Amino acid sequence: MSERRSTRVALGVWVALVLAFLYIPIAVICLYAFNSSNVQSWPIAGLTTKWFSPAIHNGDMQQALWLSLKAAGLATVIALLLGSAASFGVHRFHFFGREAISFLLVLPIALPGIITGMALNSYFTYWNVNFGLWTVVIAHSTFCVVVVYNNVIARLRRVPGSLTEASMDLGADGWQTFRYVTFPSISTALISGGLLAFALSFDEVIVTTFTVGARNTLPTWIFSEIQRGQELPQVNVVVFLIVLLTIIPVALAQRLTRESGILRTE
Repeated sequence: MSERRSTRVALGVWVALVLAFLYIPIAVICLYAFNSSNVQSWPIAGLTTKWFSPAIHNGDMQQALWLSLKAAGLATVIALLLGSAASFGVHRFHFFGREAISFLLVLPIALPGIITGMALNSYFTYWNVNFGLWTVVIAHSTFCVVVVYNNVIARLRRVPGSLTEASMDLGADGWQTFRYVTFPSISTALISGGLLAFALSFDEVIVTTFTVGARNTLPTWIFSEIQRGQELPQVNVVVFLIVLLTIIPVALAQRLTRESGILRTE
């Protein structure tokens, strides 16, 4: 009994250390957003919100934010279409190489951003594709598809096949079965996958964003402002707001994934 208790205590301490390692730097940056001084030093001189208005009304930041939101929205739509289609294909049909295809669909999320970015840069350069919004969207879609695919295929594996068979036995055609049985069963998985994909794209893998030629997205704006060192308080405010905007879809997605999602009740 004492051994189990000591094990739980040791695991709890280890988890606390890992969480502190991950989140204390983020908490410090968020605290710097309220620093009354434009010099980043510890302890901070005082608390203020005077940097929020200049940061929010910064024209370059607004342009970068709009481009990032547009890229994230388009990447999410593409990820929902391709990820859900791929999950249906892998789940419903048995064919040679199915597991290999499933592995290849998941692989992009495990690859370092620099590898994906360099590969896409070489591909776009070879075909003389002009770098811009759509190259960023394509780059982000490569790893957003994985999130949607994993969510949808996990839900499909939990949906009993007898539901589809019962629908067909009652005279429903393929579209009716999808509309009244399959789609309600996977709707929360689609929403949570879309929210996670949007959050992942909005965060933007900086290496991928740079290598596909984007110049006006939030990561490039933040990087350029850090290099100048003149508007660090505004950068801290923007980072704080990005953290908040990222937490919202992730929290909603986590809440949705707690539900079984087998069938919605009227």
